[in-house]
Amino acid sequence: MLAHAYGPGIGFLWIFLLWGVVAFFFWRRRGWRGVPGASGEAVLGERYARGEITEDEYRERLRVLKESGRRGRAR
Repeated sequence: MLAHAYGPGIGFLWIFLLWGVVAFFFWRRRGWRGVPGASGEAVLGERYARGEITEDEYRERLRVLKESGRRGRAR
């Protein structure tokens, strides 16, 4: 009944609003790229915190990540 009172455009408004709400919660939970903790350093920190890698492995991999980041910016 409300859609008839305001014309067919109101349906598109509801679809757009629903899409916006879904997108907002998706973005808050996972980020726009769909990767939780998008940076390699964040993933490495999580693996270290869970005990999947040792401190030495963490420090070595972190060093490699930072070096590759510097090389990428120098190009």
